[in-house]
Amino acid sequence: MDAIRRNWNERVPGHAASFFYDVDSFRRGKSSLQSLELEELGDVSGKALLHLQCHFGLDTMSWARIGAKATGVDFSEEAITLTRSLSEELYIGARFVLSNVYDLPEVLDEPGRYDILFTSYGVLCWLPDLTRWARVIAYFLRPGGSFYIVDGHPAGVIFDDREGVTELKVDYPYFHSAEPMRFSPGPSYTDDGASTTTESYEWAHPMSEILNSIISAGLTIEFLHEFPFAGYQAYPMMGRGEGGWWRLPKHQESVPLLSSLKATKPRH
Repeated sequence: MDAIRRNWNERVPGHAASFFYDVDSFRRGKSSLQSLELEELGDVSGKALLHLQCHFGLDTMSWARIGAKATGVDFSEEAITLTRSLSEELYIGARFVLSNVYDLPEVLDEPGRYDILFTSYGVLCWLPDLTRWARVIAYFLRPGGSFYIVDGHPAGVIFDDREGVTELKVDYPYFHSAEPMRFSPGPSYTDDGASTTTESYEWAHPMSEILNSIISAGLTIEFLHEFPFAGYQAYPMMGRGEGGWWRLPKHQESVPLLSSLKATKPRH
C-alpha cells in the first residue's frame, strides 16, 4: 500500500490542474457529482455521509454543498492537504481524515454513526482485500444506513486500453489474484500531461467477490445496476454522447462498463 500511496501523492498536483477535474468550475459552484449517483442516492440533506477513497475531495464537498454532513477519507497526504485547503477557501463544511480504508476504525472512532457510506469511480482496483473493506463499511454504518458504490464494471475493464487500439481484446484478468497487476510509471488517466514516475499496482475483483464481500459483512443488497457506458474515456475508440457518458461505438448495448450497488445495514 505504501507504493500505491506514493503513486497517488504524485498524481495530486497534475489532477488538480487538469481539465478532467476542472477545479476552477468547482470553485464557481459546479458539482463534481454525476447524475447517476445523485438520482440513485436521493436526498442527502442532514445525513451523515462518509466518503471512502475521496482523493482530493471534490465529491465530498459536492455532497456537503447539497446538505450532507460529509466526511472524506483518503490515504494520500497530498490529497488531504489540498482538499482541506479547498474546503477552507470555499467555506465548505466538510471534514477530511487521513487514513487508508483498512486502518480507518482505529483512526476514526465513530462506529455506527453514518447514514450513508459512499465510494465511487475507480476505487476497488486499489484494494487487495474486499472482505476487510466491507467489514469497515458495516462498522461505520448505523442500523438502517445505506452503502452506495458506483464503479467500473468488472467485466468492462478487462480489455486492452493502450493508445491506438480499435477493437476489444481481453488483456487484463477478470478473476481476483493475491498478486497485483503491476503498471510502469506513465501518464495518469486524466490524459492531459499529468504523469507519474512511480509504479502502481491494481487488483481485479469479479462481481461475485464484490457481492459476496458485502453479504458476508451482514449488509442486505437493495439493488445492482449495470450500464453500457463509462464516466470517462476508458478505451481509445470510445465516444462521448448523451448525458456526457462515454460509449463504445460498435458495442453500445453489449458490454457492461459501469455498475452501481446499494446495500443496507439491518436494523436488528
